[in-house]
Amino acid sequence: MELSSPAFTDGATLPIRFARAPAGGRNLSPPLAWSAPPEGTRSLALAVVDPHPVARNWVHWLVVDIPPETRALAEGASPGGLPPGARELVNSFGQPGYGGPQPPPGTGPHPYVFTLYALKVRHLDLPDRCRLADFQAAIRGAVLAESRLTGYLGR
Repeated sequence: MELSSPAFTDGATLPIRFARAPAGGRNLSPPLAWSAPPEGTRSLALAVVDPHPVARNWVHWLVVDIPPETRALAEGASPGGLPPGARELVNSFGQPGYGGPQPPPGTGPHPYVFTLYALKVRHLDLPDRCRLADFQAAIRGAVLAESRLTGYLGR
């Protein structure tokens, strides 16, 4: 399973339109695509996290219960454009769905790590408001495969 985006390559700069308005963007969720997950995949989950030391694993997007036959998310899929059954959890900004980059000025480029997980469970029993640690605990032992894509943005 390989995660990619038609909007940026792994290790490249994220286009500004994916950033939040205060950072000069339009807060659009980026388009994503992936190859077939391994046999036995019953759902997919997506986490977008900024692990920069200033951000401390700031969660920009958590999507769970993505149907296993799904192979892409369109640009701007959040909110309202996800496949049936998929569920967006609350991000670190305190809002459900995608919250784009908004790195503090002067802190250098921040990595935005998109991780797609192929899971052997159909549903993750998580509340809409959960911590990243809760998400990680919920998928522990259920991950069949994972793929990462990292984009950078600084101001």
